Amino acid sequence: MHAAAAPPLPELDAANRFFWTSGADGVLRILRCADCGHWLHPPAPVCPQCLGEDLRPQAVSGLATIEAVTVNHQAWLPGLPVPYVIAIVALDEQAGLRLTTNIVGPAAASASIGQRVRVAFENREDVWLPVFVPA
Repeated sequence: MHAAAAPPLPELDAANRFFWTSGADGVLRILRCADCGHWLHPPAPVCPQCLGEDLRPQAVSGLATIEAVTVNHQAWLPGLPVPYVIAIVALDEQAGLRLTTNIVGPAAASASIGQRVRVAFENREDVWLPVFVPA
C-alpha cells in the first residue's frame, strides 16, 4: 500500500514567500497597495488600480464566502486521499479578492456556494497552506 500522497508545494520566491509562510502565526496576509489601499492576489510588482509600487503584505480577517466549489473524487496522485474539496472563496476585505483553496473538516463535502468560511492553515515543511473551514 502506498503512503498518502500530498500535492506538490508551491515554490517560494521573494514575491510570494510572505503569503505561503504567514500562516505560521495563524494570520492570512495579502499584498496591499500603500498608495490607494487596493488588495491584490496573486502578488504582483505593481498595483493594477493606481500603478503604485509601494506594496506591502497586510493581515486580513480570514473570513470569506464560497463563490465556487467542487468535490473531487479523482485521486490524481497515487495514495491521494479522496474526496477533497476545491473552492474559490471571496475574502471580505474587497470585492473581487479571491483565493483558490481547499475546504477542510468533517463537513467539507457539503460545502456550498454562499457559505461563510474562515481561514485555517495546514503546515507542510516550510509552507503554511491557507485552507478554509465553515465559519
